[in-house]
Amino acid sequence: MSPRINLIGAIVATILVVLAMSIFTVDQRQFALVFQLGEVKRVITDPGLNFKIPMIQNVRYFEKRIITLDNNDPERFITSEKKNVLVDSFIKWRIVDPKLYYISVGGDEARAKIRLNQTVNAGLREEFGKRLVNDVISGERDKIMNQMREKADLDARTIGVQIVDVRIKRVELPNEVSDSVYRRMEAERKRVANELRSEGSAEAEKIRADADRQREVIIAEAYRDAQKTKGEGDAKATSIYSQAFAPSPEFYAFYRSLEAYRGSFGSKSDIIVLEPSSEFFKYMKNAGHDKGK
Repeated sequence: MSPRINLIGAIVATILVVLAMSIFTVDQRQFALVFQLGEVKRVITDPGLNFKIPMIQNVRYFEKRIITLDNNDPERFITSEKKNVLVDSFIKWRIVDPKLYYISVGGDEARAKIRLNQTVNAGLREEFGKRLVNDVISGERDKIMNQMREKADLDARTIGVQIVDVRIKRVELPNEVSDSVYRRMEAERKRVANELRSEGSAEAEKIRADADRQREVIIAEAYRDAQKTKGEGDAKATSIYSQAFAPSPEFYAFYRSLEAYRGSFGSKSDIIVLEPSSEFFKYMKNAGHDKGK
């Protein structure tokens, strides 16, 4: 092999090596920063094939996808009523300005996570300090997360990061707080139960009183109607008697005496003591005289 061919081969190999060192690809899931002597020269956000100056420029890649920051241990916060709560949360974030991200935290994901975690924890501590235990457990959890995401995102933008979401997974009470809270909840439930019982008893008494009043009214109205009907009946009977015996008053008196005798001597053992001259024996005395006539 001639020296000429060897030279051409060496040149071709050198060109291939230089070309290989000059070409790099950017994945669709990544950002790329091109550095020249430690200074950022280019920011590549679109995927594809790119070129750099070998030996002078170098490339660093940064994650474009959403990253999750999940704390292993829950953080302890204090509410407005000076109660401790254990909060387990996580943060969803991503790089939106890779150049600013590199300048701020040196492109170190661990440093970025520490910064974001401190920002979110400070904001949560502030929000929890404004609220009661019941609010942070259930009442205003969504509101806290929304406010925290907005506040944390403002700070994260200064390091080229966007906060996508801040989520509170679980809020628990320490054991020493749980007992007092449960006792207070139990006392509250008993108070409500006693109030309901008192209201029920008062309502029952009201219903019974109203029922008694209606009963008395019904009985009084029934007695009034009965007396009215009885009076009308007596008046009708008296009218009938009057019409029947009006033609012969003496016969009517005789009839009434017979009714009195029948009522007085209903049994053979009945005894009545009267003076012989009593009006009661009027028709007995005159019975024989009238017969002789």
